[in-house]
Amino acid sequence: MKVVLAKALETFGRLDFAFNNAGVEQKNAATAEIGEEEWGRIVDTNLRGVFLCIKYEIPLLLKQGGGAIVNTSSGAGVIGIKGGAAYAAAKHGVIGLSKSAALDYASHNIRINAVAPGYIETPMMDRFTGGTAEGRGKVIAEEPIGRMGKPEEVAGAVLWLCSDAARFVIGHTLVVDGGQTVQ
Repeated sequence: MKVVLAKALETFGRLDFAFNNAGVEQKNAATAEIGEEEWGRIVDTNLRGVFLCIKYEIPLLLKQGGGAIVNTSSGAGVIGIKGGAAYAAAKHGVIGLSKSAALDYASHNIRINAVAPGYIETPMMDRFTGGTAEGRGKVIAEEPIGRMGKPEEVAGAVLWLCSDAARFVIGHTLVVDGGQTVQ
């Protein structure tokens, strides 16, 4: 992480905002069936990875007087997911981490928020659905909007959270899921 941030500083001279987008999917398994190694893999990537990003981004933002951080949670971070306890726990953790860090640094002009995407057309979603029309159909059936989201739709939400238009938004989780978690 430190190397990536050093390269960003070398290239751009400063860090104004960061988008911490870490995530690996879990194989569908009931809670008691999740192996400790699998639990660790999910939590290390999806939660610890975001924590480490924040940890090293904040000093850079403090040094220059502020900025914005957006962390990726998931629709699974605001609801439970049958067969997805490790994933949901880690993504719930991202929301708690984002809220707590937001309170720690709001008075320092650092805004920390999260996005919680629903089913988005990505390679991870292809793995989740098995890459089949049937798998995709099951996922789309859960979306009130009748389709999966596009990466650009999540990117638009992230850009807004990083912009001055969202300068009064602190510790919020913006759900971008086509209505899936409304039900």
